[in-house]
Amino acid sequence: MMRKITRTLLSLLLALTMLCGLGTTAAAEEAKSVNIAVTSAVSSLNPLLIDATEVMKYALSLEFLPLVELSQELEFVPQLAQSITTEDNTTFTIKLREEAVWSDGTPVTSRDVLFTLLLITSPEAGRAILSQYLIVGTDDAGMMPSGATEIEGVKIIDDKTLTVTTKWPTALYTFENNFGRYLFVLPEHVLGDVPRDQLLTSEWFQKPDVISGPYFIQEADVNHYIRYVANDNYFLGAPKIKYLNLNVTNPAQLLAGLKSGEIDLVQQTMASVLLEDYDAIRGLNNVTAVPGSPITNQSIFINVKNVPDVRIRQALLYGIPRQMILDELVGGNGELVDAFLCSASPYYSEALGVTEYDPEKAAALIAEATAAGANTSLVWYVNSDDATFVSAVELIAALFEEIGLRIEIRTVDLDSLMGVAGEGNFDVMSVQYTYAPTDPYTDMSWLLSEAGWTRYYAPSLDADFALTQQSADQEVVRNAYLNINRQVVEDCPMISAYVISTLGAVSNRLVNATPDVYGTFVNVHEWDVQ
Repeated sequence: MMRKITRTLLSLLLALTMLCGLGTTAAAEEAKSVNIAVTSAVSSLNPLLIDATEVMKYALSLEFLPLVELSQELEFVPQLAQSITTEDNTTFTIKLREEAVWSDGTPVTSRDVLFTLLLITSPEAGRAILSQYLIVGTDDAGMMPSGATEIEGVKIIDDKTLTVTTKWPTALYTFENNFGRYLFVLPEHVLGDVPRDQLLTSEWFQKPDVISGPYFIQEADVNHYIRYVANDNYFLGAPKIKYLNLNVTNPAQLLAGLKSGEIDLVQQTMASVLLEDYDAIRGLNNVTAVPGSPITNQSIFINVKNVPDVRIRQALLYGIPRQMILDELVGGNGELVDAFLCSASPYYSEALGVTEYDPEKAAALIAEATAAGANTSLVWYVNSDDATFVSAVELIAALFEEIGLRIEIRTVDLDSLMGVAGEGNFDVMSVQYTYAPTDPYTDMSWLLSEAGWTRYYAPSLDADFALTQQSADQEVVRNAYLNINRQVVEDCPMISAYVISTLGAVSNRLVNATPDVYGTFVNVHEWDVQ
């Protein structure tokens, strides 16, 4: 009898030990959960609807890798592609990683790259960003005919190699930025049979079961959160963090979340820390504050079709107290530049200078324009998530009211602002815009076009834009950008309010993770928690 009781007790103890072990394992996995705060909703989880926001780009890149990505050192580093090379700035060779496979074990191939290009340039796609595909065999709108199976200039060499021949010379850095960073390659063997007119609304993108990146989407409500779970078959190595969460957070809650430990990471272009919270975050014992390089431009875009009188546009440049706004509202965390280029860009030139605040000149310009019958009432759209610049525009509006220019302010969320910008339904709009310092051409050439947000096109700039892509002499390229920026200062289709050094932050329990404007997620599979 005693032996039976003993065996029964041993069995119970063994069962309890196993349960405790399972509980410990579950708790350990739960502990390996990292929360990333973002302050704008992700507009879509469908790569065919990619927009210009960094939050969407990075949310997608966790499941579908781009070909290359920019590192924190502003160098293009391999993702799906091992290399992108050219000998003549016209034909580019893309060599995919030999080890690159989809999560189901199927190799990522050149066919997948061509398939994705065909999808994103098809008339059925979202066409949110198409300007970068104008350089291949598409039409003047960057599109291919419905049902196309090939693209002129795109040639498959073998399973891991393809070449892309562009319509005109293109700098390698521009090609890497356009095709490399923003083309999220999709699996042809999974989506090839799906009718293209169904792909934009396909539920598959809400929870893809075949991916190339480090994380699957487990659950998503893009207005509030995205829950990711590790892809244990990630070809660069299974992520050490089991669960990753993107949580849409009000900027005013970032400080409290970092302090309590509910937020583990804030990346500079996905979340906007309130400037009044910078010092408090720097003082937290459980967090490391990481200032980003002054790269993110608080840009003011003027729709020249709606504001055709250049004197009104120039008045905005002279009449905005940019230094005061930078010092008082931004706490000096940044720099002033004219037009597009920040000092971090290798093409920045001090010769451009910075236009001084001159309210008297602004008033004189407005008076001249008024006498000529110009419209002196503007509608200015502002990102409601950017409380600092909402306050700045309120100040600007009050100052211009005194000198004869009325500004109606409309604050909208980022997704709505992108819609207004794309449709051109604004006089003035402002948004934080991160121009890749190594590739200013991509954004500048599009923004300064009739299809871009400014609706501004100056034929006189064509030669300089061509030089930026064709010349191997960096001084020639720098002077070309200087000429372009001088023209922007003169005609004012765009004004740089300031370039902000945005603040990022990371919990001290998170290792191998450094938030920065670029490169934060390149090594996400190597992140770990202490």
